[in-house]
Amino acid sequence: MEMRTLGRTGVKVSPLCLGAMMFGAWGNTDHEDSIRIVHTALDGGINFVDTADVYARGESEEIIGKALLGRRDDVVLATKAHGVMGEDPNHQGNSRRWLVREVEDSLRRLQTDWIDLYQIHRPSPDTDIEETLDALTDLQRAGKIRYFGSSTFPASEIVQAQWAAEKRHSGRFVTEQPPYSLLVRGIETEILPVAQQYGMGVLPWSPLAGGWLSGKWRKGADAPESSRSARMAGRYDLSDPVNQRKLDAADALATLAEDNGMTLVELAIAFVMNHPGVTSAIIGPRTMDQLTTQLPAADVVLSTEVLDAIDAIVPPGTNIRADDAGYQPPSLTDASLRRR
Repeated sequence: MEMRTLGRTGVKVSPLCLGAMMFGAWGNTDHEDSIRIVHTALDGGINFVDTADVYARGESEEIIGKALLGRRDDVVLATKAHGVMGEDPNHQGNSRRWLVREVEDSLRRLQTDWIDLYQIHRPSPDTDIEETLDALTDLQRAGKIRYFGSSTFPASEIVQAQWAAEKRHSGRFVTEQPPYSLLVRGIETEILPVAQQYGMGVLPWSPLAGGWLSGKWRKGADAPESSRSARMAGRYDLSDPVNQRKLDAADALATLAEDNGMTLVELAIAFVMNHPGVTSAIIGPRTMDQLTTQLPAADVVLSTEVLDAIDAIVPPGTNIRADDAGYQPPSLTDASLRRR
């Protein structure tokens, strides 16, 4: 694979990043099989692996740690913190207290002395961004992490974090990891332009839109079963008119892919990789078969005609389902903030 530069860091990463969310209790519970998938991805040219502490409460990190034994030096390794990791109310979030502790736990689970990219998984409205940036900067200076980034931050908070870093002369977020797919194009409006303005690497998650673009969701066919749809049933309930619109779009995109000699999986991943602001698309296979169907997308080139046809099916900047944005700020989720 032709390598790309991760933002302005000078680090070279593959245009596909292996996401590890489906390794462990959330997906593939067979550790040895998951390790084989990791090794196949590395042998296929991927040098970038992304996980998070919260994926199966650390189990994903443990699997990645075992998989990278003997291969760690050749892999750009990313993980994340923020999510709930215990019953204690302080075992989560973006505070200095938690990040300093949790980075040590991630290092232990990953069996490594350093993390290449440590990401804040979501914003924390109750924590000053300065608190978070200062803690991350200290961890960077201590050699625990090499770089740090954000994940699923609104454009306004990305800008706020950049301004805070400049004001305090601290380290800054060098990457953003947002949701992006043929069905979830909202980041094209502000997040991608803002990331490009600040020279940030962009690492989109869920290019297959949570399985909607796997090729299995077709009109007239039974809805496929998956571990994800079992966990988030409402997102896949076809009695919901919004999900029906997603099905219509997925079916039209599948036809477009077939008419142009590719699979929908290849079309979907290639589309995400095609945006000039995107560094690396995160694929999240649960099985070896899924990995082998996703790897060829790295070589797919989309014509202007195909890209125009995609825009006609799902217009630029459109999220068919609003909550596919991955994060809703308290101003929307807490009614008391909108009412006197």
